[in-house]
Amino acid sequence: IYGPKQTHQVDSARVYRNEGPCSEAIKKSGIPRDEIFFTSKVPPRSMGYDQTKASINSSFSQTGLDYIDLYLIHAPYGGAEARRGTWRALVEAQQAGQIRSIGVSNYGVHHLDELESYIQELESQNGKGKGGEISVGQWELHPWLARPDIVSWCQKRGVVLQAYCPIVRGQRFNEPVLQPLVKKYGKTPSQVLLRWSLQKGFVPLPKSVTPSRIEENANIYDFQLTDEEMKSLETAEYAPCAWDPTTSDD
Repeated sequence: IYGPKQTHQVDSARVYRNEGPCSEAIKKSGIPRDEIFFTSKVPPRSMGYDQTKASINSSFSQTGLDYIDLYLIHAPYGGAEARRGTWRALVEAQQAGQIRSIGVSNYGVHHLDELESYIQELESQNGKGKGGEISVGQWELHPWLARPDIVSWCQKRGVVLQAYCPIVRGQRFNEPVLQPLVKKYGKTPSQVLLRWSLQKGFVPLPKSVTPSRIEENANIYDFQLTDEEMKSLETAEYAPCAWDPTTSDD
């Protein structure tokens, strides 16, 4: 695992087929387990109670870890009944101590509302706090896909927002709105976008295998965008650079 000492977040997923390699990297790194935050996700093909339980068990078989810090539902596919079953399986795994925190990824507001209602239903059946809590949500978030509706929903409920594709896969580095900020602060477009993400209250998840870029991505704490500059990056565009399951009506 390469990265500055303060950043040891490992974002894996069943569909990435990287749980095993990530756990091997953790073991070889020499970094104490409690200083690493390991995430995995229920794949779309494993939605439903029984399938999710099997997915969780497979994650532990693949990784050999004693616990998983965060387990997310990767996408809201499979229908309402499958989503409910998957959530119930995650809640049970959390209650059993296998998983520390649970959450969702790529949910639209309608999916979030549905899940919130189901959590309330579980609590009415099993007691307060027994329905699980959406601790973390992961979405593609950047100035060209700011998702104000989802962000507002989460912030009102204290859900941590993780931003994937925060530097838009490098596709927007030449945008005119970025260039004055790059010049003013002597930073790269990546660093400006990551700073924007932090100041929005997100946890950005940039991906890189290059040590120099990993260090560059972490060197964003010596400057701050002004309110006017943050506002200048409000593009009002809706332009995903990856998939967008939030719009699913499944």
